[in-house]
Amino acid sequence: MGYIRSILAAFLVLALVGCSSPSFFRASSLSSNIQDVNVTSIVISKKNRRMYLFDGKTVLRSYKIGLGSEPVGDKKVQGDGKTPEGLYYIDRKNPKSRYYLSLGISYPNSADKAEAQALGKSPGGDIFIHGEDTKPNFFKRDWTAGCIAVKNREIREIYALVKVGTPILIRP
Repeated sequence: MGYIRSILAAFLVLALVGCSSPSFFRASSLSSNIQDVNVTSIVISKKNRRMYLFDGKTVLRSYKIGLGSEPVGDKKVQGDGKTPEGLYYIDRKNPKSRYYLSLGISYPNSADKAEAQALGKSPGGDIFIHGEDTKPNFFKRDWTAGCIAVKNREIREIYALVKVGTPILIRP
């Protein structure tokens, strides 16, 4: 039942995002006490290179992001360098990530698997929101293999605020 509520909440977020003016995305300031913050969903806008953390209809935080090395279009198969598009959820936390800290995204779902299988390929996996690489990527905006990258100081905050099970909507 909680999973269904999460999906419905994510669809509500999608509807609000699609119909909202840019002023809707002015993030409220976060409380100094992280325990007072409740992230109910995450929305990624690939086109705008932004990630938004929501509490219901309120944008709590907004971050600049980097994407896969081939950012336009939906991920179809392993190795295509694309970041997936669609509704997923945060399925794990990795405190020992190669990229500082990371939050796992539930890619691939059954539709992603079927699409890749129809192409005779693997859909890939291990898509995360994560921090920076140990190699400098100062001049590359989109450098991941399909993940969503933020600064290390930002992933610390995101990692602390986001719970496993939080829905994430990745829009083109």
